[in-house]
Amino acid sequence: MPSTNELTVVAAALLIVILCVTFHYEGLRLLSGWLAGKPFNERLRVAGLILALLALHVIEILLFALGYGLMLGVERFGSLLHFGYGDLLVEQPMQLFDYVYYSATVYTTLGFGDIVPSGPIRALTGSESLCGLVLITWSASFTFLEMQRHWGRG
Repeated sequence: MPSTNELTVVAAALLIVILCVTFHYEGLRLLSGWLAGKPFNERLRVAGLILALLALHVIEILLFALGYGLMLGVERFGSLLHFGYGDLLVEQPMQLFDYVYYSATVYTTLGFGDIVPSGPIRALTGSESLCGLVLITWSASFTFLEMQRHWGRG
C-alpha cells in the first residue's frame, strides 16, 4: 500500500501534468488563431511559431521546477542527490536554477544523470518525462501541420 507521502507526490504530479497539458492546449489554440489572422510570409510565420512554442515549453519546465522546489522543501517527499567527487552521491542545497536545470533535463528526457531523485519525488520525475515527451511531440505535430498548411504560399 502506498504511503501518504507517495500519494501526495502522485497527486501533485497529476495536478502539474493537468496544468501543463491545459496550458499547452490553450497556448496552441491561441497561437493557431493568431497565426491564421496574420498575413506573414513563411519564414516569419515559422520563426514566430517556434519562438512561441519554446516559450510554452519553458513555462511548463518552470511549473515542474516550482513543483520540485515546493515538494523538496518538505523533507519527507525525498531529495535530489548530486554526483560529487569520485562518483559519490551527495545531498547538496538546491537553488532555483538547480530545480530549473533538473526540470529541463527531465522534461526533454535528456537526463544527464548528474542529479538523481530519491524517495517519493521520483513519481514527479517520471511524470515530467512522460508529459514532456508528449508535449514536445504535440508541438512538433502542430509545427508540421502549420508548415504544411502555409509552406509555399505568400
